[in-house]
Amino acid sequence: MTETAQEKRDEGRRKGLIDQILDRVGVTEAPFFKTPDYMYNISYWLGAMVTGAFIYTVITGLFLLLYYMPANPYAQTQTIINSVPYGSVILFSHLYGAYIMIILAYIHMFRNFYKGAYKKPRELQWVTGVLLLALTMGASFFGYSLVSDVLGINAINIGESLLVGTGFPGATTIANWLFGPGGDAATSSNPLVRSELFDRLLGWHIIMVFLIGALFGVHFLMSERYGMTPSSKEKPKVPSFYTKEEWSKFNEWWPRNVVYMTSIVLMTWGIILFVPDLLANINGLPIVINPYPAPEPGTAAALSTQPYPPWFFLFLYKFVDFELPNGQAMSPAQALSILTIVLLVVILMPFFENSEYMFLKNRKFWTWVMTVAWISLIELSVWGYLAPGVPAPTSQQIEVLGVPAVIVGLIILMTGRSKDTKSLPSLNSKETVPKIGPTSILGTAVVSLLFAGSFGDLLMHPVMINLMFTVPLGVLAGFMVFRMARAFIKGKPTMASGTISASELRFRKTIALFALPVILVVTAIQTAIMWRLPSVGPQATYAGMDLGILLFLWGIAVQLYHYIVYVR
Repeated sequence: MTETAQEKRDEGRRKGLIDQILDRVGVTEAPFFKTPDYMYNISYWLGAMVTGAFIYTVITGLFLLLYYMPANPYAQTQTIINSVPYGSVILFSHLYGAYIMIILAYIHMFRNFYKGAYKKPRELQWVTGVLLLALTMGASFFGYSLVSDVLGINAINIGESLLVGTGFPGATTIANWLFGPGGDAATSSNPLVRSELFDRLLGWHIIMVFLIGALFGVHFLMSERYGMTPSSKEKPKVPSFYTKEEWSKFNEWWPRNVVYMTSIVLMTWGIILFVPDLLANINGLPIVINPYPAPEPGTAAALSTQPYPPWFFLFLYKFVDFELPNGQAMSPAQALSILTIVLLVVILMPFFENSEYMFLKNRKFWTWVMTVAWISLIELSVWGYLAPGVPAPTSQQIEVLGVPAVIVGLIILMTGRSKDTKSLPSLNSKETVPKIGPTSILGTAVVSLLFAGSFGDLLMHPVMINLMFTVPLGVLAGFMVFRMARAFIKGKPTMASGTISASELRFRKTIALFALPVILVVTAIQTAIMWRLPSVGPQATYAGMDLGILLFLWGIAVQLYHYIVYVR
């Protein structure tokens, strides 16, 4: 008894403070999903990227809430951009955080369909995921309108007229709940009237963000119940999940999953920061993707601005332009009824599609439906931007949407039906390692260092000669970082016939170990540059780009750490 107690005390002394706290909390005993080696691949972690984007938008949204004034939203938005320290960085990245979250959610949804991640026992996980996408678009719609530029007000007017135009019982009441006094209040000279509108929009924005967080908690718990969907090579038949015996042999969620997810979140945040701040410095951007607010409604500039909805609703904007086969315009009631039916079909699809196997060849009809769905979303969005408000006759609808649908159907129809249900060689091999050359790590670090120096010199001295050096270095560095990140994140395994030797693995880890201090030097340079850049006004976007690069490089560094410590 005494020796046992003494051993426990000695073990407690050997553990650090953080480890002791984690032991007290019981982090290591949490029943979270254990992960096989082959799942350390970014396609299995798209949900983490969506979560990272959501967390970022919530954090930046709270900062913006401190400065937002519903009684004078447009002028206050300009104040945030021009007078608040790093206000332009926070505002633009908040906007694009929502944009990137929507894009990632779409990719996550369609990827899960193709992988069969909606099948039994994950039907409710799919349902909550589709509802989360719908809520995200709703929250983004209300947030988009809070700026009170002409596009946001047009979006309110379009949404209100579409809803009231249905003639459904209670439609006017619902429109009043959502939009209060309506978009015309934005141009009122009475601040109380303006405040009534934007208080209502802000309230709905916050409510929907809260609902996203609550529903995400349910979605997360369900995803942890059965874990990530195994590869069809591992589990070709439904239900596809690992048994407790198989599950017990995989990697513990703590700390490896946390390390891997941290790297992905950091890189996601880096992209969220870099992209809008870069776009903010490019002239002539399409108005629907420009980070800056459009003109204020009621001004001369607003009169010449094409009324677009948010880009993520461009498909709907074009859909209501469709004409029926008899040449009559589609009514709002018909348009909303069709869209509601489509949404219900997508939500309930897991209960309709009941094929026995995970392979796409065994679910051809639904593969065709979902493939046509994402192709049509893209086509309608582009069409809505190029020809807004222009009626689309049935012949044009068939030409734009029908022809690709037929082509996709023929391609799917020509593929054979899989009858071989025998599992392929297991992906759960301890010898699996990411395919990445050792020189690529060092080369990427060196090129990134050169780019960091030239980029900083360009910001300090914006002359043509510096631009001529920075652009090709930036393209080369971006390509090399992307290639290395893809290799590390994807973690594509090599099977028994192609495993690398232990000596080669050690050599790769040595190169990765040397790359870490190189990245540290690069980030130190970037940090020094960032603190010398302007913090107020549109020029603060330079610092935003710098910070985006920093976060992305930190994500790469964490990936290298994951490779060195955990890959066997």
